[in-house]
Amino acid sequence: MATKFDTSLLSDDLPGKKKKEDGEVEDDSIWSSILAEVQKSSKNKLPSNKNVLVLGDNECGKTTLIAKLQGVEDPKKGSGLEYAYIDVRDEYRDDQTRLSVWILDGDPGHSNLLKFALTADRFPNTLVMLVASMNTPWAILDQLQFWSRVLGDHIDKLASEKGSFKETWQECRQRVIKKWQDYTEPGDDLDPGSPMRRTSRNLEDESDDNLPLPDGVLTTNLGLDIVVVITKTDYMSTLEKEHDYRDEHFEFIQQWIRRFCLQYGAGLFYTSVKEDKNCDLLYKYLTHRIYSLPFKTPALVVEKDAVLIPAGWDNNKKISILHENLQSMKPDDDYSDVIVQPPSNRKNIQKQAEIVAEDEQVFLARQQEALMGLKDPSRSPTTRNQASTGPIVQVASPNKKLDPKGTGTTPSGEGVLANFFNSLLHKKTAGSPGGPGSPGGIGASPIKNDTGSVDKTTMRNDAAAELDRITKTKTITSADLNNSTDES
Repeated sequence: MATKFDTSLLSDDLPGKKKKEDGEVEDDSIWSSILAEVQKSSKNKLPSNKNVLVLGDNECGKTTLIAKLQGVEDPKKGSGLEYAYIDVRDEYRDDQTRLSVWILDGDPGHSNLLKFALTADRFPNTLVMLVASMNTPWAILDQLQFWSRVLGDHIDKLASEKGSFKETWQECRQRVIKKWQDYTEPGDDLDPGSPMRRTSRNLEDESDDNLPLPDGVLTTNLGLDIVVVITKTDYMSTLEKEHDYRDEHFEFIQQWIRRFCLQYGAGLFYTSVKEDKNCDLLYKYLTHRIYSLPFKTPALVVEKDAVLIPAGWDNNKKISILHENLQSMKPDDDYSDVIVQPPSNRKNIQKQAEIVAEDEQVFLARQQEALMGLKDPSRSPTTRNQASTGPIVQVASPNKKLDPKGTGTTPSGEGVLANFFNSLLHKKTAGSPGGPGSPGGIGASPIKNDTGSVDKTTMRNDAAAELDRITKTKTITSADLNNSTDES
C-alpha cells in the first residue's frame, strides 16, 4: 500500500517553522531547545585532551603504579617512552573519557623524548607525576631533584623555540598559584565565610588573590600541576628490620620531601601497590586536579606509610611538627649524611672486577711441572711405579723420616719400605761413599740434584734388588706371624 505524504510540510518556510491546522505559522521551539541543550552539555563533558606525564628512575614502580590505576593486573613494561590511558568516569554527569598517560624511561639518555610527550600545545592540559621508591630511601631526594631539573630544562627549551609559548606559560603559572591559594579543607567549601576555612588558608581577605604566598611555597613555579608519589612504602618494615631504621628516620625523610613539594607546589602521596595503600585516593586526586571532580579526603599524616598531602594544605609550620621527634639528627642536616646507603647495596651496584685468563702456555707448563713431580719430590716417578706394582704406601714429607721399625700403627712389613724411601729422599752424607745418595748406592733418587742426572740403569738394578729383598722380608714376616698364631 502506498504511503501518502503531507505536502504541506514541504513548504518554503524557514527551518523550525510549521503550519498549524488553522494556517498560522509559528516558531518551533523544539529544535532550538535541543540545540541549546546539546551545546550546554558539551561544555560539561569531560575533555579528551588531558595528559599525565610520569617521570622517575628505573625500578621505581612507575609502570606498576599506572597499571594499578588502570585496573590492569599484569603490566607490560615498554622502553623509551611508554603510552597508556586511564578510563575516567564521571558518575554525576554519566560521562566518561580517556586520560592519556606518558611514561618516560628512567634512563637519562631518553630525556630527549620529552618533546613528544610535553609539547607546547599539550602543556596547559598536562599534569606531572614525579615518582621515587622507598626501596632506595637514600636516593629519593636526588631523584626528585634530578627529574625536576630535566623537566625545567625542557620547559626552557620550549620557551626559547616558540615565542608564543611564553604567554601560555605565564598563564599556567598564575593558574598554579591560584589553585594553591584556593585550597580548602573538605567541608569548608560549603561555607565560604567559615572561620575554619579562613584559618586553614591563612588568609585575612578572601577576595584578595594577590596576597603573597607563604614562605618556601612555589619558589620554583614550572606552571604545571605536580604530584610527588613515593611508591613501595611496604618496604619500610624491611628497612626497620634489616637496616635499623626508626620512626625519626622516616620523619626526617618525610620533612625533606615535603619541603621539596612546597618548592614546586606539589601534592604528596605515599603509595603501595602491593598492600593497595592510597592507590584509589591517588586516582581520585588526579581526576580532581585534572577534571575538577570532587575530592573530599583531607590530608593524612598519621600513618608513616600512607601519607597524603594535597597541594595547598602544607606549610613550613606544619612540617616543623615532625622536628619534635628528631633526637639523633637535626632537621637541616644534609640528607645524604643521615640517610646513608648500606654497604651491601653498594656492592650490588658496583661493577664486578674483570677476570683475566692465565696464558695458555704458562698454564700448560705449570701442569707439566706438577705432573713430573718437580715441585713435590715425594711424587717422583719411582714412587708412582712402586705404588702401581704393589700395595699403596703413604710417603712422608721430605723433612720427616718414616719409622723404619714399623712400630705404632705402621705394619711390620713397611719398616723396610720406610728405609728404602728414606734412602731415596736424602742425599749422600759427606764421607760415606756408596751411601744412599751416591750414584751407585742402593736406593738412589731419580730426582735431579746439583751433581747432575742419576744413571737410570744403575737405579733400576738397585731398585730391583731392593724389591727382591722386600719380598723376602714380607715372606719371613708372614711365616713368623703364622707361627706366633699357632703357638697362641
